[in-house]
Amino acid sequence: MIVKNTVKNFWIILWLFCILTSSFGNENPSKNPEPARVKNVIIMIGDGMGVAQVYAGLTANKGNLNLERCRHIGFSKTYSANNYITDSAAGGTAIACGIKTNNSMIGMDPDKKSVKSMLEYAAEYGMSTGIAVTCEVTHATPASFYAHQPQRDMEEKIAIDLLNSDITVCIGGGRNKLEKRSDKQNITEQMKSKGYQIAYSMDEVKKVESGKLLGLMAKNHLGSFPGRGNMLPDAVQTSINILKKNTKGFILMVEGSQIDFGGHTNNTNRITNEMLDFDSAIKVALDFAEQTPQTLVIITADHETGGMTITGGNFKKGDVKAKYTSKRHTGVMVPIFAFGTGAEEFTGIIENTDILPKVLSLCGIK
Repeated sequence: MIVKNTVKNFWIILWLFCILTSSFGNENPSKNPEPARVKNVIIMIGDGMGVAQVYAGLTANKGNLNLERCRHIGFSKTYSANNYITDSAAGGTAIACGIKTNNSMIGMDPDKKSVKSMLEYAAEYGMSTGIAVTCEVTHATPASFYAHQPQRDMEEKIAIDLLNSDITVCIGGGRNKLEKRSDKQNITEQMKSKGYQIAYSMDEVKKVESGKLLGLMAKNHLGSFPGRGNMLPDAVQTSINILKKNTKGFILMVEGSQIDFGGHTNNTNRITNEMLDFDSAIKVALDFAEQTPQTLVIITADHETGGMTITGGNFKKGDVKAKYTSKRHTGVMVPIFAFGTGAEEFTGIIENTDILPKVLSLCGIK
């Protein structure tokens, strides 16, 4: 009797074990949850920012940057369609539009056919869009996200493309390109008639809490940091405050424009100052992503400028010593840092043109 009961209990236990292990061990992909859709994207471009520029900023800040909060890191290949070394127009277009184009071309393929940008896809999908930069808003990198012109220096025509765009928030310099024009048009007034609130100072910008905003902080490019104050991080915060009100989400492009300016002049002090300012803007973006599910932050560069290398430094003093191989752009890969939902997609070595399709896929935009 004892033997029969023991055998019976054994088969019952074995049966239960099989049921439990089959339930826990189910690896049917169709039943696995799909990854969370990205709702908000903040793409941050350090113009001219290579690894040396990042490390110079880290050293100047005595050993740390907010950028280090990113745990998903890769590299981007930056060559253009017609040159081993890209310029900002082709580099910006590759990131914004997902195609390799010729140097100097904005939002067009090498055959001068307009190609849709990340912000244009987002606007069609019902998302809000924004730009916050420290250069003229008609300069090459920001222009790549809304304009379509065969030459980057056609800034008066680029300003008309801005007028005809669906951008929700645009903050930077370049007032003269919109108001002191050869055709006598006042693009600012025309944007005002389209419902944009116009601001000429950061105090005015920070008062805007909703709606459309055009902030023109300088006649041309803004001054260098620290002279311009906290313009960039404040612009990022204001942009987020406005854009996040859209329940469908947003895409915001931020540029630390003047890291590149320091590279062109081989000015180590300017590079480190601009890196620290860009890092302050990065903190605003990462803090928002940390507190807001379904937010992705991508931090990268269009190219490296100056062929910068670190030859010495001191973390305790924040001193950086550097040498340069050029006063122009170089062909080296540039880093990509990612944080938040979907960040794991931006690791390894990728083409700069891979960023757009990855963003669209994560956002569910077809």
